[in-house]
Amino acid sequence: MQTPVIRIENPDQPEIRSMLAEGDAYYATLYPAESNHLVDVSTLQTPDTSFYVARVDGSLRGFGAILRQTGYGEIKRMYVDPKARGLKLGSRLLAALEGDARAVGITCLRLETGVKQPEAIALYRKAGYREIAPFGAYQLDPHSLFMEKHLDA
Repeated sequence: MQTPVIRIENPDQPEIRSMLAEGDAYYATLYPAESNHLVDVSTLQTPDTSFYVARVDGSLRGFGAILRQTGYGEIKRMYVDPKARGLKLGSRLLAALEGDARAVGITCLRLETGVKQPEAIALYRKAGYREIAPFGAYQLDPHSLFMEKHLDA
């Protein structure tokens, strides 16, 4: 196995759209529709968004995005192929997103994740994210956990 390669790519690719749909289907089994705060490909292509892809031996294995908001960056669409779990791709993607944020002067990252995703919650906590109240347009939701991390310069 080669070292995973993580880089910015255009999310409007058939294999990425397929994995986005796979993630959407998974989240739909866990949460009601009103608790799934997913963004579409057009949002992932905006100039204020960086979409990172993780590939192993050239094959798509995961992705994550950072949306630059006023005063913070928001992590969206973090997903790792279940067959690739254990390769630390989530940690590598998160590090790439944090590096992107630092490079453009963002000092705070926030995210919303679901309470039924213990692996994701553990990843974020291990990386230094702490629970916060809902932010931006989010409302209090028993299915959601809101987190943030203040980045070192």
